[in-house]
Amino acid sequence: MRRFRSVLALVSTMVILLGCSSAKEDWNKATAADTVAAYQDYLNKHPSGDHSSDALNKIHSLQDDAAWAQAKETNTVASYQDYLEKQPAGSHTKDAQDAVTAQQRSTDWQTAQTTGTVAALQDFLKKYPDGSEAGQARTKLADLTAYRVRIASAKTERQAQHDKEKLATKYGKVIHEVVVVSDPKQGYTVASQPMSQTQAQDACSELKKSRLPCEVVKNDKSSG
Repeated sequence: MRRFRSVLALVSTMVILLGCSSAKEDWNKATAADTVAAYQDYLNKHPSGDHSSDALNKIHSLQDDAAWAQAKETNTVASYQDYLEKQPAGSHTKDAQDAVTAQQRSTDWQTAQTTGTVAALQDFLKKYPDGSEAGQARTKLADLTAYRVRIASAKTERQAQHDKEKLATKYGKVIHEVVVVSDPKQGYTVASQPMSQTQAQDACSELKKSRLPCEVVKNDKSSG
């Protein structure tokens, strides 16, 4: 009986050693293959093995990298957003968020350039005050608002407002918006809204055809 127990203990020890050896070999095989399937195979065989947590982490990391590689290959806002939905705690979430912002900014910049209006550029800068296109937007905006067409001058604001209403009714189609600008030298000036030099010259030429005196002047940003 004592001999039987000794044999049984020896067999149990050998089984344990063989099991440990098998688990170690399977882990080595999994790390050598370094694939989701290999780590999953290890977990199927050794769900409570010494490296079960490592295997799970490896699976999550490989799946995360694969999802990120797919998002970059497609390289669209939708693909990066899809990555963020599938891997909310992934190691590439910041890169994905940055990529979404960059692509949206690029699209919005193309729209602002195509539209080419002061309002479009101002809206772009409100949304993206910093970034590679912000400087270009400010330069273009400055060009579009560098000049005015001066139409009349008045000593009082009341007279200037009266002239504005009269001129806006008659010449609004040419200069679009007539405004009163405070002028340190001449009191008040009735003028067009800010515009580019070419626009101002074209507008003044049209006004002169109607025998209306006008002058293209630099826009004083401080006077509105």
